[in-house]
Amino acid sequence: MYDVTPDLVWVWQKLEAAVTGLLHQYGYQEIRFPLLEKTALFHSAIGEVTDVVEKEMFTFSDRKGVSISLRPEGTASTVRAVLENGLVYNEPQKLWYSGPMFRYEKPQKGRNRQFSQIGVEVFGYPGPEADAELLLMTHRLWQQLGIDNVRLELNTLGSADCRAAYRSVLIKYFEQHLDVLDEEAKNRLHSNPLRLLDAKNPAMQTVIKAAPSITDYLSDASKEHFARLCAILDACDVPYDINQQLVRGLDYYSHNVFEWITDELGAQGTLCAGGRYDALVEMQGGKPTAATGFAMGVDRLVELIVEKNIWQPPAQTDVYVVWDKQVGVDQVMAISEQLRSDIPGVSVMMHLTAASFKSQFKKADKAGARFTLILGPDEMAQQQISVKTMQDRNVPQQQLSYSDMVSFLKQQLSE
Repeated sequence: MYDVTPDLVWVWQKLEAAVTGLLHQYGYQEIRFPLLEKTALFHSAIGEVTDVVEKEMFTFSDRKGVSISLRPEGTASTVRAVLENGLVYNEPQKLWYSGPMFRYEKPQKGRNRQFSQIGVEVFGYPGPEADAELLLMTHRLWQQLGIDNVRLELNTLGSADCRAAYRSVLIKYFEQHLDVLDEEAKNRLHSNPLRLLDAKNPAMQTVIKAAPSITDYLSDASKEHFARLCAILDACDVPYDINQQLVRGLDYYSHNVFEWITDELGAQGTLCAGGRYDALVEMQGGKPTAATGFAMGVDRLVELIVEKNIWQPPAQTDVYVVWDKQVGVDQVMAISEQLRSDIPGVSVMMHLTAASFKSQFKKADKAGARFTLILGPDEMAQQQISVKTMQDRNVPQQQLSYSDMVSFLKQQLSE
């Protein structure tokens, strides 16, 4: 787990603002749910035989002996929340959430035990148009953020009946290659054989590549569902690759699954991933409800933005007030407060104890101030304020009345 220091917080804030603004454009509404849930929710929703449930959850008992866990992902909690609050009974829902998730896994570059996600969940739309909108929205996001070299990988897992037939074929296939499988793969062979297709063990890759393809076991309806998604992406000029080994790590997925991947963050290159999970609402006690969604890793996006130097830090403050101790801090603070009222949204900083002008100007520079206001005995005697433009030292310093100074700053700060 980690701290986010002020020199990086601005990246997080700008990224979060860009994503939430885009979600608003597409008509999504925010939902918020607790950090803690009953462990049983994740066991039933995510699946017993998954890395998340078997190895990675922070789980403990509360004072009454009930097993609870820090949330490892957001979809299960969203489904619980919409069911408990009756949100999916009357009309479709387009929801988003953000915040920290927790998984007890080996910390490495791009992977932490506390990580932040922005997730999107859509309920009530059975067609591939909902999946397409998610992909169009994320494609637009990369463009707005200035992130390139991101590729989209797609696959379809078909319906439950398709997967059942394919599951049996996979088990028979991998049983013929037990000598190549590692212990984890052997343990999952009969409980979750699709996960073997996503195994990273180099010794298994040749066998995995030669495994039967789910394409041969898809129903006509499943093929049409996936083909319709691809057709929409083609019409909107969104490039993609079909990756038949893409299965995702959670049990609740069906039909279309996808990942947005970059090669610029090493092994942990997935920036955003998701897919359709039409059976999950019913599994959690609701009526059959079509659903699809994704989650994006905010930490990885921030890391990519910083490493590629995509954005430049903004000025930390608009105005820094430099003052002489003979003026008195009470008068300086009163002027600063009045300025914040007269120019809504302006950021005004000052050193809260007496210091030399030289020291205060250094602090103004460090704060990235666009302007400094100088309040000394001479200015106060003449009821004037000296204004210095910090970003362009060729602009001469000028003395203005308070009202003229406010008008000047309003004009300059609006440009």
